[in-house]
Amino acid sequence: MKPHAVVIPYPAQGHIAPVLKLAKLLHNNGFFITFVNTEFNHNRLLRSRGPDSVKGLPDFQFKTIPDGLPPPSNSDATQDIPLLSQSISRTCLPPFLDLIGNLNDSPDCPAVSCIVSDGVMSFTLDAADKLGIPEVVFFTTSACGFMAYLHYSELVSRGFVPFKDESCFSNGYLETEIDFIPGMKGIRLRDIPTFIRTTDPDEIMVSYNIVQHENASRAKAVILNTFDELEEEVLSAVRSRFDTVYTIGPLQLLEKEIYGGGGGESIGSNLWKEDMECLDWLDKKQNDAVLYINFGSITPLSPGQMVEFAWGLAQSNHHFLWIIRPDLVDGKGSVLPEGFLEETKGRGLLVGWCPQEKVLAHAAVGGFLTHCGWNSTVETISEGVPMVCWPFFAEQQTNCRYACKEWGIGVEIEGDVTRGKVERMVKVMMEGEEGVVMRKKAAEWKEKACAAAKPGGSSYRNLEKLINVTLLNNGWLY
Repeated sequence: MKPHAVVIPYPAQGHIAPVLKLAKLLHNNGFFITFVNTEFNHNRLLRSRGPDSVKGLPDFQFKTIPDGLPPPSNSDATQDIPLLSQSISRTCLPPFLDLIGNLNDSPDCPAVSCIVSDGVMSFTLDAADKLGIPEVVFFTTSACGFMAYLHYSELVSRGFVPFKDESCFSNGYLETEIDFIPGMKGIRLRDIPTFIRTTDPDEIMVSYNIVQHENASRAKAVILNTFDELEEEVLSAVRSRFDTVYTIGPLQLLEKEIYGGGGGESIGSNLWKEDMECLDWLDKKQNDAVLYINFGSITPLSPGQMVEFAWGLAQSNHHFLWIIRPDLVDGKGSVLPEGFLEETKGRGLLVGWCPQEKVLAHAAVGGFLTHCGWNSTVETISEGVPMVCWPFFAEQQTNCRYACKEWGIGVEIEGDVTRGKVERMVKVMMEGEEGVVMRKKAAEWKEKACAAAKPGGSSYRNLEKLINVTLLNNGWLY
């Protein structure tokens, strides 16, 4: 009888993608998988990838639970994160328990033997306790982001949060150094995940993250999509706090290693339809000639920011591939300035969404203008591509700090975005001596990332231990 893992991500693109990768790796190692999306995101998958996307395989099935929110006006936009988080906490446990009960009663699958949950869906730990089955939690952030979230409660108890008044956003308060987070020397308030930037003592995302991260200690293990060498100091501090921490990243490299070049592609996670023709466009470009721009699945731009980015790219005179998802500009898609398309004709391509891992792996891509979400950051590290960083929210600021100051692979567009800053930072990375140094550093990190994911590497071994020691309880193997 196969072990049966119920795997559930937080219902947003940036969480679904890495959690699905882990599910596919478990499936490859003999698990029956039930992957649980919300009904809202299940319907988005159907629209973007067609009905075959959720057929799965004989021993890999997709199921749904409701998220408790009313249907939004835009069925292809990311939902409001605070409202979604609040609703998940209040409403998702009963339908999740019902789902597992139905699975256990079904003749079509083995009884559920474990839960693999996104770390910020900690209601699932109540289900695991009630059912008497083990659960591991997968935090889809960086280790540095995870460690910062773990100290939200201390930031509150020490009086750093909430901010006293609106002046704290602009009077230099954000430069305050935080010296009590182990493994994160020199970190400032501005580098802490941004939900703390509030004057509201009842801010939903502060309290939500405190609860989610404190609950991590209830799980059998904590999983992170990183590798030991990349975040060595902060991982040491994380491991002093939890009994079992498995670093199993970069997941995309483990997936390639185990599937032999990215197998399992019939089971996909993109909630927007991917434009594959952009790869043909890249084929016609010279090595390292193209700047790739993607602000991820949630980050919105104001019309004014869109104009500044557009003219900054135009003035840089570099070739670029720019991902403009349907809800990028205040939920309305593209609002390009007049004359931009004519100015950049022949050297720019705009598409709605793309297979990002393939784009970053393409020889023509020489740099990545990014919001510094962890998936994008770890994917660009995996391919040795340097970054121009424009962090927007959550732990993107933390990732940006590490990319620029610790890993040496990025430069930041600081403060309000202007076309001059965009042009300057693009040229620094694509033309200047600093860009050469970053490209060399990025190549070194790629080599270390690949080594971690190969058989015998730290992440490869940790995946084996996660499966055999924690989920299957075959401790004698190690």
